[in-house]
Amino acid sequence: MHERITPLFSEEQIRVRVKELGVQLTADYAGKVPVVVGLLNGVFPFMADLVRAMDLDMDVSFMQVASYHGGTESTGEVHILKDLDRSIQGRHLLVVEDIVDTGLTLHKVRNLLKDREPLSIKVCTLLDKPSRRKIEVPVHYVGFTIPDHFVIGYGLDLDGKYRNLPYVGVYHP
Repeated sequence: MHERITPLFSEEQIRVRVKELGVQLTADYAGKVPVVVGLLNGVFPFMADLVRAMDLDMDVSFMQVASYHGGTESTGEVHILKDLDRSIQGRHLLVVEDIVDTGLTLHKVRNLLKDREPLSIKVCTLLDKPSRRKIEVPVHYVGFTIPDHFVIGYGLDLDGKYRNLPYVGVYHP
């Protein structure tokens, strides 16, 4: 354990919840071949575990977006660093996020993707922090709802550190 981190969700709690989400997504996308779009960088462990828990055909792609630029507060500016490398027109889209906080990043990404005419767009996030919303965004699948804490681990970072922790913890500066 790190002295500045209080565990919030254990590796086992995350594993169980991701499996539950995978079962639900398998049922909801039965007969469809969704494009599962991960928002890098923090989503990579969650998305890898999630797609393995989904028993269906799918395409996988990534976008890289940034709104933190170091530190523990979102800057409010959202930058697309890597866009999709395939057409999503006429496809069912599942956007996978590590955390939905202010909603600004997800709002920008959803608007960009809607312009490309997918059949549907749904959002799955490991962590939802509704108390921090600056703009309301639809979130269809939630791993865990959390209070207003800065969290790290399981892909979530502080200046690039702690992504490799197998649990999610609250960081205390």
